[in-house]
Amino acid sequence: MATLRHASFAPHVARDTRLLILGSLPGARSLAERQYYAHPTNQFWRLVGEVIGQPLAALPYGDRLAALRAARVGLWDVIRTAERHTSSDSQIRDAEAHDLAALVATLPDLRLIAFNGGKAAAIGRRQLPMLDGVDVVDLPSSSAANTVGYVAKLERWLGLSEALVNE
Repeated sequence: MATLRHASFAPHVARDTRLLILGSLPGARSLAERQYYAHPTNQFWRLVGEVIGQPLAALPYGDRLAALRAARVGLWDVIRTAERHTSSDSQIRDAEAHDLAALVATLPDLRLIAFNGGKAAAIGRRQLPMLDGVDVVDLPSSSAANTVGYVAKLERWLGLSEALVNE
C-alpha cells in the first residue's frame, strides 16, 4: 500500500473557546468525508456529547459543530501534514506540526487543552508554550483502535466539563 501525504482540517474554534480538543491527524474516512471523527466506530462524538450534555452522535455534522461552538469547545489537530498509509497513528511519518502557540494566543478564554490520544499528546505538548491559567490533559484516544472500554474512556473525558462551567 502506498504511503500518502495527508493534511488536516482548519481549526474549528471561536474567540470564546474555553476547551480545545486536539487530535493527531484525521483518518482516511474523516479525510474522505471532510469531517472530524467521521468513522462510525470512533467514540469521539459520544464522549464529547456526554461532556456537553447533548446527543452529538445523533446530530448531522453541521449541527455537531454548532453545538460544540455554543458550548465553547474547539477542535483541531496537532499535525498539519504527515505521511501515512493507514489511519493508524502508529503509521504517521514525517509529521509537520501546526503552530499551536499561535492558535492558543488567539483564545483569551481558554481554560483547558485536551489531547485526544498519545500521539496527539506527544507531538502537541512540544508545540505549546508555557501557559498561565490553562490546564493541559492527555485523554485516552476516542478511536476504536484504543481498546480501553467506553466507560473507562468516559470517566476520563467527563473531567473536561469543568473547563466549561461558568465561574
